[in-house]
Amino acid sequence: MMIPRKLLDRRTLLRGLGTAMALPLLDAMLPSARAAEPAARPKRLQVFYTPNGMIMDRYVPETVGHGYTLSPTLSPLEPYRDHFSVISGLAHYNAGALGDGPGSHGRSCGAFLTGAHPRRTEGFDLQCGVSLDQIVARQFGQATQVASLELGIDPPSLMGSCDVGYSCTYTNTLSWRSPTVALPVTVNPRDVFERLFGDGDALDEHSRQQQLRRQSSILDFVRQDAARLSGRLGMTDRRKVDEYLEAIRDIELRIQRASQGAGNVDTQGLTRPAGIPEAFQTHVRMMVDLQVLALQTDLTRVCTFMLGRELSNRTYPEIGVPDSHHMLSHHGGDPEKIAKLVRINHLHMTQFAYLLQRLRDTRDGEGSLLDRTLVLAGASLGEPNEHDHMNLPIIVAGGLTPGNQHIKTAKHTPLCNLLLSMLETLDMPQQQMGDSTGPLAALRV
Repeated sequence: MMIPRKLLDRRTLLRGLGTAMALPLLDAMLPSARAAEPAARPKRLQVFYTPNGMIMDRYVPETVGHGYTLSPTLSPLEPYRDHFSVISGLAHYNAGALGDGPGSHGRSCGAFLTGAHPRRTEGFDLQCGVSLDQIVARQFGQATQVASLELGIDPPSLMGSCDVGYSCTYTNTLSWRSPTVALPVTVNPRDVFERLFGDGDALDEHSRQQQLRRQSSILDFVRQDAARLSGRLGMTDRRKVDEYLEAIRDIELRIQRASQGAGNVDTQGLTRPAGIPEAFQTHVRMMVDLQVLALQTDLTRVCTFMLGRELSNRTYPEIGVPDSHHMLSHHGGDPEKIAKLVRINHLHMTQFAYLLQRLRDTRDGEGSLLDRTLVLAGASLGEPNEHDHMNLPIIVAGGLTPGNQHIKTAKHTPLCNLLLSMLETLDMPQQQMGDSTGPLAALRV
């Protein structure tokens, strides 16, 4: 007779001195003897967004089908080519003017995950649509502590219009809970960490600073509890808990170092940097690691990440580009400006490669997080000099979709067809989204 094992509560926390941390999703938390198998694990959604379009002739692969040749911009993704597909030819009709005049950045960003045509307004009478991530979060969020994470690198613009006639809200976020309610993006890694693993939402900044000094390491408070728990776990789960605690320690130490470093810099006469910490790649990778931790712990199953806001004027001196990104995007055919944009695009794809690496290297049962995560990476504009929204740079990655192929769709196929396919893959099929005409059959596994 088989004696059923006692399940470990999926919301089990490690506790100590008032601190509570969620565990990763362990085999011992799932009811089936097949719990470690990939098909038994929850599905997840991750969106990775890049601003200000792409130099498309350096981005789109020259060959199509399986085993295609990667383009120069996509070359950082070579180690992960079996895990993603490039899709070209997708369009967002509702990002067009449709009689509203200029404002391509505001419209394209607002339409990216909604498929809706944003209302042209600089006021509070916003009108867009429900975004893909929030459609998914309504269902997935019923099983998690946090329905969705909306993260970014550039701080939001808080007042007035950012594009001609369009409220900054349209360029600050990708996520819309309803056609009139946009969700704010968090850019401070410490805020994300405290939301996931602490009680920072209930503390003001002064209290959080005191808490940071008092709690030199959250792990010191929960180590004894973790040791007691390990006695109830199998070898695979114990290894997973150890890896998880090490990852949290690494992020926590980096957040503390960033905070301490900021205090030692004489900022008199300097412009406040756009991100925290100051170095772009350090900031990006810290935010990626936090998203991976959130997925690993099953605190959420839905994340969106903006590598920058539309109209971002970030500079990249670390790769020899001291010029404003947005200003370069209006290159007017200047070869020097185009070359700098290609470097920026390549840097952004390097950050996306890091996300794929982290998802692939993080255990999830017998597989990895990447096996059960559907990843959408792209921009809401193609060729930036033309504000082109009719040929978008799009990648779909993860074990829930075919990989190692370049899918060239019929010209001007609605991007919403892809969004419809993604909803189908995540087990929540819909008849229509935006201007969709039907799901993309090429993405069915």
